[in-house]
Amino acid sequence: MRTAIVTDTNSGITATEGKQRGIYVLPMPVIIEEKSYLEGIDITHEQLYDAMKLKKNISSSQPSPGDVTDLWDSVFRDGYDELVYIPMSSGLSGSCQNAMQYAHSYNGRVQVADNHRISLTLRESVLDAKYMAEQGYSALAIKNELEKNALNASIYITVNSLEYLKKSGRITPAAAAIAGVVNLKPILTIQGERLDSFAKTRGMKQAERKMLEALRKDIQERFSHIPAHRIRIGTAGTFESRETAQAWQLALHEAIPEYDSYYLPLSCSIACHVGINAAGLAVCIADRD
Repeated sequence: MRTAIVTDTNSGITATEGKQRGIYVLPMPVIIEEKSYLEGIDITHEQLYDAMKLKKNISSSQPSPGDVTDLWDSVFRDGYDELVYIPMSSGLSGSCQNAMQYAHSYNGRVQVADNHRISLTLRESVLDAKYMAEQGYSALAIKNELEKNALNASIYITVNSLEYLKKSGRITPAAAAIAGVVNLKPILTIQGERLDSFAKTRGMKQAERKMLEALRKDIQERFSHIPAHRIRIGTAGTFESRETAQAWQLALHEAIPEYDSYYLPLSCSIACHVGINAAGLAVCIADRD
């Protein structure tokens, strides 16, 4: 059995990287002034950030049923017998549940993994899945393994501006106004299915320090029983400059030098909700060495 691995751009895996790794990637839609764009096809991060600075009306959207099933059909035309589809967490979007409905008509050839992850942690799950497929695991076995390990992850993120959290209804206009006056920065976390409040600090530097402390605590306490070679850590963000992204990754390396780390730009559809110059951290447990 040939088993393909499919994900979406919320994993941080681009179509180009996907081709290099043998992974199929579905571009997620972004809506700007009621016009739809597909990440990596007709919109870049830079173009999205420019639209944000111009205060244009921006939102994200689920992929259409046709876009999802067209990609699956192309996988089978390429000669695969089955596939595992690993979308963003069901706790953050309805696209996972919708994909499960579409999969019913494929008679078991499509397995949708509700992995409860996004960005860095989702990326690691997709790479795990690709490794398992190469080892001969079936689509169902890969799905089960991913779901068993799904909650072994933590994400922390802080935003530079509350504008987009206010638009999404995660913070009230009154609370956003007060926070803006006193420079409060919320830290949000994903420890399971959903995005929750973790802490509030004064300024981005304090927020970054708080997140670094939280990540180290997770490694030392929550994941203390996990062998070091299976722990993955990294930084993410919507930074406008490469230098800022590199500085954020260096901050993680200096705080937790025992582990290799990397920086991953947050997808355009995530950026729609966190705005420009948001900073994130993640740790998760990988199924591969």
